[in-house]
Amino acid sequence: MKHILLTTVVLIASFIHQVQAQNVDPHSYANFDRVKISHLDLNLTVDFEQSSLIGSVILSFERLDSNATELILDTRDLKIKRVTSDTGKTLDYQLSKSDPNMGSAMTIKLPKSGDKVVVHYQTDKNASGLQWLKPIQTAGKKQPFLFSQAQAIHARSFIPLQDSPSVRVTYTANIKTPKDLLAVMSASNDPDTERDGDYHFTMPQPIPSYLIAIAVGDLEFKAIGDRTGVYSEPSMLEASAKEFEDTQAMLEITEKIYGEYLWGRYDLLILPPSFPFGGMENPRLSFITPTVIAGDKSLVALIAHELAHSWSGNTVTNASWRDLWLNEGFTTYLTYRIMEVVYGQKRHDMEALLGYQGLQSNIKNLPEPDQLFTIDLTGRDPDDVFSEIPYEKGAMFVRELEHLVGREKFDPFLKRYFKEFAFQSLETETFLAYLTKELVEPYGLDLERIKEWIYKPGIPSQHFVPKSNAFTVVDDNRKAWLEGTKAASQFNVKDWTVHQWLYFLNNLPKKLSNKQLDELDGAFALTASRNNEIAHSWLLISIKNDYSPAFGRLEKYLKSIGRNKLVKPLYKALSESDKHREFGKRVFEQAKVGYHPLTVKANEVYFK
Repeated sequence: MKHILLTTVVLIASFIHQVQAQNVDPHSYANFDRVKISHLDLNLTVDFEQSSLIGSVILSFERLDSNATELILDTRDLKIKRVTSDTGKTLDYQLSKSDPNMGSAMTIKLPKSGDKVVVHYQTDKNASGLQWLKPIQTAGKKQPFLFSQAQAIHARSFIPLQDSPSVRVTYTANIKTPKDLLAVMSASNDPDTERDGDYHFTMPQPIPSYLIAIAVGDLEFKAIGDRTGVYSEPSMLEASAKEFEDTQAMLEITEKIYGEYLWGRYDLLILPPSFPFGGMENPRLSFITPTVIAGDKSLVALIAHELAHSWSGNTVTNASWRDLWLNEGFTTYLTYRIMEVVYGQKRHDMEALLGYQGLQSNIKNLPEPDQLFTIDLTGRDPDDVFSEIPYEKGAMFVRELEHLVGREKFDPFLKRYFKEFAFQSLETETFLAYLTKELVEPYGLDLERIKEWIYKPGIPSQHFVPKSNAFTVVDDNRKAWLEGTKAASQFNVKDWTVHQWLYFLNNLPKKLSNKQLDELDGAFALTASRNNEIAHSWLLISIKNDYSPAFGRLEKYLKSIGRNKLVKPLYKALSESDKHREFGKRVFEQAKVGYHPLTVKANEVYFK
């Protein structure tokens, strides 16, 4: 019976894989089932005066269908100047009407022979995947800064290509910049490169388009290991290198458990605070928000997460955004494992419990269809897939598999999985077939429960709940304070970690009096906290309880940080209050000039 079940699952997965290969990615126009791009040669000039990348890309392609006469690409707001063959012959092309989510399809009439086309183009100053910062918006205040953010489908705003994670490409790039600036990419960065305004890059491993990345600015480099280092503006370099000095240890630990790191170097780029995410796992060079530089390594789980993507996400990739959990669930699980080894079980337990509470809160606010791993994104912005579901629910599912078979069997399974599907993009059903063959069949796991995790909303019953003894003292102090038997000034918080503070704040009652908030603020100076996560939690409490002494700090906070995770909940809470809506709208209008386009898009809906 088990053999019949396994065979059925494998056949179904094979069929679905064939169907998906026929381009059913709902967020790409590309005909990659007939003609598939395999390599890019970029030749671009960075023009800060026009806020534009100007140049060309040579697209090497393979005709999967010998009768194919057209190459269809994804674009968004690109100015196409001309299209030629690699011999210089002009090729006809058409751009479709632009869709708000997907941009425009670019259809190129292919030459009868040859396997390359050349597109000469220029990006729009408001390209959704690029942010151009004026000197005043940087740490140094003297030089401009450019950085990209291609995930989910923003690569098409700065390169005409097949913008689907199903399509993997290698690339080279020649980037010309002002001579006093340094360019870096998600490619082969030489820490000793001469700063001359003419930079060359290669990416020999095939990657999906959302991992193509570029940054240009007044950058310096500092090594923190033999394969690891940090790029940042000069004023942040020493603090960044100190904060992230454990990156080399994280790399070596992950290699030991899950197999060789296949990307050469692993460096970090510390971006200006307008970067819309915590981090972005661009291969060889993770892009990192400065908001995690806390001075005590309390927020470096983010580094472990971006590093872990080098195995789950970058090497083995989701085939479409519907399957994001294959990237983020495994990566979040690996993050916890890395943190456990480097920083100990106590910290692992605290972070796991905070993650679980965040997931529970998120589920309460999500409609059931969006609680599935395989979320239906047809007709929607693929950025809608980013919630705690693919991350924390995904990690819980992977952790349950580990508990069912034991680490001594599960770690080798993951190592085989990463090796088996290296540099491939796959969908949920292919993974399910592999899981059935490798774990369900050999160890008699419950396939129906596995399907419940994947295909049903919420969290299955009798799931593992993270626990942390470190939070007992927090619970005791909070309880005594709320009951009036202990003053906040009597708390012994000398040894409290950032995670304990977050647990204390996140589990306070929704409604508190100004007297209570005054007491907490007076005892612990929460309004003045320089830890961005603690400040975020406190400011959110302040909005919901109309605590006016915190609103000056709130305005400064919203104007100095562009990370969506931190600012979006604050704007949302402001918009839901009749009293504070105008305050929120005013601050947003003033702050948005310094935000990334993704941050603007995510928050402008609250004040329309």
